[in-house]
Amino acid sequence: MLSAYPDLDAANLPAHVAIIMDGNGRWAKKRLLNRIKGHEQGTEAVRSIVRTCRELGISILTLYAFSTENWQRPKTEVAALMNLLKRFLESELEEMMNKDIRLNAIGEIERLPEDVRQMLQKTMKSTENNNSMLLNLALSYGGRAEIVRMVREISKKAKNGEIDPDSITSSIVSDHLYTRGMQDPDLLIRTSGEIRISNFLLWQVAYSEIFVTDTLWPDFGKDEFVRILKGYQQRERRFGKVEA
Repeated sequence: MLSAYPDLDAANLPAHVAIIMDGNGRWAKKRLLNRIKGHEQGTEAVRSIVRTCRELGISILTLYAFSTENWQRPKTEVAALMNLLKRFLESELEEMMNKDIRLNAIGEIERLPEDVRQMLQKTMKSTENNNSMLLNLALSYGGRAEIVRMVREISKKAKNGEIDPDSITSSIVSDHLYTRGMQDPDLLIRTSGEIRISNFLLWQVAYSEIFVTDTLWPDFGKDEFVRILKGYQQRERRFGKVEA
């Protein structure tokens, strides 16, 4: 399908794209709509970007869907978001199967409502043998909470003699994060113009290329995504090394 994107270099696409999907509420407010309408419209942007990533052959897409801090929002909004998530999982399963997309979730999944958690587990189980693309939903996710969880796991293993503290490496740390076994994001996109990473993948984005767009998430689509990918391909990634 890359023939549909002649301006992109197939050999220089990010293997892993992570997106902070921000601006649903502001999108709705600008239109004098309920915030939930913004979240509903945001799911259309999700569908568009997932499909585009699949067409391009991008291996991993991680979407920041619901943070640990989002639990502090009004209960009515949280309930609506959970219902929207459940409906999304139900509606997208067939397409994920048809397009060989595997669903995964990272975060404190145990905090999700039982019916949502069951639907999530069902969808992940149904897609577990798909291997053309991995769609990560960060749900009840916080980067600091993930790091605390990692420290506790490694500390227990060190206490039990399973790990020598002096032998702990960055690879061992990565192996105890939610994203273990995955390549770190090559590209991090944030919509809505806010210039911060909001507790998202704090360890993993150490060397990610970062693009911030003023576009609110419900208005973010294929064309802008492709423009960002073109910009990504013009950057030189040195990972702290001196240019040869």
